[in-house]
Amino acid sequence: MRAGLLTPPALSLSASAIADLAVAAMRAEADLTPKPGLVDGRGSGAHTDMDQALLHRSAEALRGALTECAQAARRSVLGAELRARLGVIGRDGERVMLLATGGVNTHRGALWALGLLGAGFAVAGHVAGAVDIAAQLARIPDPVLAEHGAVATSNGARARRRYGITGAAGEAQRGFPHVRLHALPTLWAARRSGAEESTARLEALLALMARVEDTCLLHRGDLDGLTAVRRRAAAVLAAGGYRSPTGQHHFAALDALCRTRQLSPGGSGDLLSAALFLDALQRRTPHPCQP
Repeated sequence: MRAGLLTPPALSLSASAIADLAVAAMRAEADLTPKPGLVDGRGSGAHTDMDQALLHRSAEALRGALTECAQAARRSVLGAELRARLGVIGRDGERVMLLATGGVNTHRGALWALGLLGAGFAVAGHVAGAVDIAAQLARIPDPVLAEHGAVATSNGARARRRYGITGAAGEAQRGFPHVRLHALPTLWAARRSGAEESTARLEALLALMARVEDTCLLHRGDLDGLTAVRRRAAAVLAAGGYRSPTGQHHFAALDALCRTRQLSPGGSGDLLSAALFLDALQRRTPHPCQP
């Protein structure tokens, strides 16, 4: 059992219901405002090629792939065959996404995380088991890529190779520690303290931004940009979060930094989607361990 998550009785959700929650999580992440450097209700952040409508369209385009991930998990034994099938579904889903967005990579990282977690939940029926199964699947090499010796050429992949970090793959392989140990506890603590839901979600995002080795930030701002964003996000939380006047002062500085240097914490945005997805699943599970 993963730290930070209890194991309640299993909940049976249809594959389409699991996908619905995943799509809703992506839409909720897109709608959350404000978000430093990310697309939100104020504008496009550091992304000149995206807006909220595009993110909504992208999320809807991935509904079929996310449904298929959950269906495949229920029909297959956990292992290389299922991992291969998820790889095929994921690549097909990316093509559908790119068609819907005119070639803009809006949710590749979110599809990776939500596809794995949705597959895990389809089998386990509870969040702790979903995370464990997702981690097991993430640690199995994609046989198609391995067979052809393919080298990923995305901006995130280049940042991983340059800086020697594991990125989204490593996060999944370790069982999403930044989601389990930071984003979700921050979200739940903010709710318990009476924060508005949007504020609780923003502080969960800040908890991720303060810690994640975000390949999107590394690509756009190198180590200096990543370090600056992490430090300023941590300062917001240390000052009492977005709810406090001092925290809002630090938030304004973080927001300005991302805007002027065109820094986007896209990896943290993807992980916030994963956190909101797991939160939605946990709240539907019998006797959840958090409100």
